[in-house]
Amino acid sequence: MIGVLIVDDERLTRELHRAYVERIDDFEVVAECAGAHAALTAVLEERGTAPIDLVLLDMTMPDGHGLDVARHIRARAADVDIVAITSVRDADVVRQAVGLGVVQYLVKPFDFATFRDRMEQYRDYRRRAQDAAGQATQAEIDALLSALRPAGGAALPKGLSADTLDRVTGALRESGPLSSAEAAETLGMSRVAVRRYLEHLAEAGRADRVPRYGTPGRPETEYHWRT
Repeated sequence: MIGVLIVDDERLTRELHRAYVERIDDFEVVAECAGAHAALTAVLEERGTAPIDLVLLDMTMPDGHGLDVARHIRARAADVDIVAITSVRDADVVRQAVGLGVVQYLVKPFDFATFRDRMEQYRDYRRRAQDAAGQATQAEIDALLSALRPAGGAALPKGLSADTLDRVTGALRESGPLSSAEAAETLGMSRVAVRRYLEHLAEAGRADRVPRYGTPGRPETEYHWRT
């Protein structure tokens, strides 16, 4: 399990984020804090009953800024990762957060699907980092660096739309594994069009192609959402 510390000065926000985390496999909320000082104490003095692996960190709190919390954590070389969850959109804050090793930056408000996607990307990144211990190959390094990138974050190939990609992604996540024919029927789209989106997800590393046997003729390809 990945131990999560939630840091936010709003009680309702902490409750919402806890509910979100509890809906995702392999994550567990081990502590909550309402301010910067308490967050540093929890991480650096390890007073909790379970280890903290990931901090969901607000940027603006009455007793300190999230960037200062991140700086202190990095200065002490604490072995935790940080996801910024904030309403702050200032580009300079984002740049500083990235420079301090913040692995994701989520702007409030967001829905559960967005939150889940970022957390699953982080989980994938963490697993790849553990698997690539020692002398990593170039392919392992590329996979590690790409693990935190949203599937639709880069420019899409010509002819694909972000909205339709979201629909196909949602169908695969909720109803998969699916063949292109099954996805087309679910979404009311043509098989050829759906297959282009499924192939894009596979090439982006967000889905796996698996042969489906048991029918006459060539095996059919089905797509599995990669978790």
